[in-house]
Amino acid sequence: MADFLSSIIPNVMEKPDLLWKAFLQTIQMVGIAGGISLVLGIPLGVLLFTTKPGGILQNRPVHLVVGKFCDIFRSIPFILLAVMLLGLSRLIMGTAIGVKGAIIPLLFGTIPYLARQVEGALAEVPDGLIEAAQAMGCSPREIVWRVYLRESIPGIARGVTITLISLINFTAIAGAIGAGGLGNFAIMYGHGKNQPDISVVVVLIIIVLVSLIQAIGNQIVKRSTH
Repeated sequence: MADFLSSIIPNVMEKPDLLWKAFLQTIQMVGIAGGISLVLGIPLGVLLFTTKPGGILQNRPVHLVVGKFCDIFRSIPFILLAVMLLGLSRLIMGTAIGVKGAIIPLLFGTIPYLARQVEGALAEVPDGLIEAAQAMGCSPREIVWRVYLRESIPGIARGVTITLISLINFTAIAGAIGAGGLGNFAIMYGHGKNQPDISVVVVLIIIVLVSLIQAIGNQIVKRSTH
């Protein structure tokens, strides 16, 4: 088996330790940035939705500021966003390269995106449920927890799935500016040293990761749909 693999992906078989290290760096970036994005992105999406005109916590200034924040950072191509935030990464993380240096750009790329996904999921909750909760005397906080979030779990799960898949793509792009991971490995060896088998294997690994996340997301949506 090893001889067969060496014949079709010789350059990959010469660098198994480097490939494994790059894979772990990608998983680390997705895990850290994805976890923080969930903690911050979902509440931000709730705030964005509930403070809109006609929302249960209507607040035009807050909605305007949060909305503009999300729209501005969502509109910037990630490679440019990463370059723009190099200084902020050095200030907060102490470095602008490697996994640590990639976290800040990844967060600014994913949190606004997830917030808009959550906003869309909450908008799918029927108005009748909200009116019924208000008629029963539920407070805005209770409506958010007991109605909006509970009823929009499938939509939020879909949004989280899409965001995590985008995050994997962002980590690959971040490799172009020295963030490490599979993207950096493919650029350094697959492209830089003209070793196409490395690029092919990296693409296949990313496809497997994306497919796995999509499958898990689909299962969560299926189980939470009622």
